[in-house]
Amino acid sequence: MATSAESIRAYSGPPLFSFGFRPFFLFAAAWAALAVPIWVTSMTLGDGTIGGMDGRLWHIHEMLFGYLAGVIAGFLLTAVPNWTGRLPVTGGWLAGLFFLWLAGRAAGFLPASMAAPAGVVDSAFLVVFAGLIWREVLAAKNRRNLPVCLLVTLLAAANIAFHLRGVWPVFGPGAERGAVAVITALIALIGGRVTPSFTQNWTRARGLAQGPTAFNRFDAAVLVLTALALAFWVAAPYAAVSGGLMVAAGLANLVRLARWRGWLVRSEPLLWVLHLGYAWIGIGLLLLGLAALVPAAVPFTAGIHALTAGAMGVETLAMMTRATRGHTGRARVADRSTTAIYVLILAAAVVRVCAPFHAEWSTALLAASATLWALAFAGFVAVYGPMLLRRPI
Repeated sequence: MATSAESIRAYSGPPLFSFGFRPFFLFAAAWAALAVPIWVTSMTLGDGTIGGMDGRLWHIHEMLFGYLAGVIAGFLLTAVPNWTGRLPVTGGWLAGLFFLWLAGRAAGFLPASMAAPAGVVDSAFLVVFAGLIWREVLAAKNRRNLPVCLLVTLLAAANIAFHLRGVWPVFGPGAERGAVAVITALIALIGGRVTPSFTQNWTRARGLAQGPTAFNRFDAAVLVLTALALAFWVAAPYAAVSGGLMVAAGLANLVRLARWRGWLVRSEPLLWVLHLGYAWIGIGLLLLGLAALVPAAVPFTAGIHALTAGAMGVETLAMMTRATRGHTGRARVADRSTTAIYVLILAAAVVRVCAPFHAEWSTALLAASATLWALAFAGFVAVYGPMLLRRPI
């Protein structure tokens, strides 16, 4: 089977559409750097609305179904060919899928009178993408990755439900929680594969005898517990049973992370950032569980942003930097610029999670977190954009 670099070299069209990670990583990161400042500006200088939508809802949608959906597409369009042995989606087909994603971002600025067509345009991307992933995995009889197909399909359904809130308002909050749950589960599943695997490769190369604990029944049980806890949380986020399950899942994920011995890779930012990103899953689940059990002590939004700004923000930047370097022929070693990007996104997550605990400083902390977030993703565009736009070295 040809490697990704060989596939890209064999492709004769524009480098941007030679592999899925290129357009989606670059433009999703650019969108992440722009969308948060747009939202903050709408709250502070505008009337709080963006297009025909309340600014807060627009922000939620564009982070979950805009930025994160784009990164997931870039990652899976690159990973699935490796999983299945099938040729990657390139050229015109990739360009068409990318412009469908881009059309969804533009649709978010349409007025309220065009909410229905805007919803159709925006929903189309994830529906088409889910169909594509199902086709590739089923054609290769790659049963191991059927859960990934299911999660992408659930994300597409959550996006449709989000747009139906105008007709059935009850769909709205459930769609938001559903998307958070699906993406969290996807990170727990895939992050739980790659983080110990990359760590094991690194420790073996350096002759370290004891690396990460191999995947076993404990890891499988943690994934099942996490899925169960998230399902209960989506259905009843403030119920005591949901809170108990989320606390248990959070602690279990932190134990799972400790078994990967992340301290062994403390000298390589490209690896320790994966461990820190996964740690946010445990912290986020734990905080959301405590928000249900002791709401007077733990704000609900702290847990939400531990998962979104923390786990999702850190893990996606970690995977985008590593995948870009590897698939463009560069050494999988973080330079100073890459390390700075990691520090910025980690700081953005910490500040955002702390904000709800300090009501008197919440506005200032929100502004600081938004600035750090935008700088992290703008930094990715500046440092990795040239790599994504050129052919492999």
